[in-house]
Amino acid sequence: MQIKEVIQHLETLAPTTYAEDFDNVGLLVGSPETLLTGILVTLDTLENIIDEAIESDCNLIVSFHPIVFKGLKRFNGSNYVERVIMKAIKNDIAIFAIHTALDNALHGVNDMMCEQLGLINRKILIPQRGSIKKLVTFAPIAEAETLRSKLFEAGAGTIGNYDNCSFSSEGIGTFRASENANPSIGEIGKIHQEKEAQIQVTYPKHCEGKILKALFQNHTYEEVAYEITTLENKNENIGMGMIGELPQGMEELDFLKHLKKVFNTGCVRHSALLNKPIKKVAVLGGSGSFAISSAYRAGADIFITADLKYHQFYEAENKLILADIGHYESEQYTKNLIVSYLRKKISNFAIILSDKNTNPIQYI
Repeated sequence: MQIKEVIQHLETLAPTTYAEDFDNVGLLVGSPETLLTGILVTLDTLENIIDEAIESDCNLIVSFHPIVFKGLKRFNGSNYVERVIMKAIKNDIAIFAIHTALDNALHGVNDMMCEQLGLINRKILIPQRGSIKKLVTFAPIAEAETLRSKLFEAGAGTIGNYDNCSFSSEGIGTFRASENANPSIGEIGKIHQEKEAQIQVTYPKHCEGKILKALFQNHTYEEVAYEITTLENKNENIGMGMIGELPQGMEELDFLKHLKKVFNTGCVRHSALLNKPIKKVAVLGGSGSFAISSAYRAGADIFITADLKYHQFYEAENKLILADIGHYESEQYTKNLIVSYLRKKISNFAIILSDKNTNPIQYI
């Protein structure tokens, strides 16, 4: 197996096309053509993680956080980022980062947080915009149904719990083939009229390559007329954060103690208690202060995240509880999720869960 085959599985779990613009995801070090020896899964890629990969004979590290966020101008080992990259290259170890692609995935970081808390009726807190596209194309009426079916097979036409969704209308298409053309219908130099069906389908943007390939391979015309539009519709299956419900409401202090135990955190920093039961819970792994207002609008009794600053706790405004459980703590179960997924997909290679705690924050 080559590393690129592992990447294909990871792209199915969390397509990197849905990562945030500021992020740096994908294969950061190494060649996708390299033959795989083993996979080490970690939250962060540090020097001791490279050592662990060497000891475990793993030449691919799947890391949640990217070790490189910005461009590096020199490699002289002056900081931990340079040292990690240098050691990885020297030992032929590839590094793949998944980060906000998995943050935005339906069954990703935030779903894992909800799973640990036993939340039910889960849904994305901030659905992503700009991730749904629409294809409009034209085909001879006799061939439209076959083309439509091939587009469906490639991933087009799924809307929520429905698939094979499309819209068609009929009309007359005209064209004239030049002397350099090789028309499948009509004659060179003559204006041709053809009864055509206009086919419209929506699709998630990560499927665009497969859908265009299906369009070109199954269309009879030498030159295929088509247009693609990015829609502003929210994608309810992609986005930041998640909200769900406890099967039974809990008193505030009982829930906060439960939260501290579940995520094994040194402390839970929280805003003022509201003296009402906790039922509806919003979560966002990592730095989630930008989602405070979204959690409130969604009706959350508590919003669990990390890296809240002093003044951001005021934004609770006695409308919900804000709970900061720590950045590492909120994302710690992510590597278990990745390992579990890859072991189901790849059974003939070692997939190792790193036993290193990479949390840079300590508590006394």
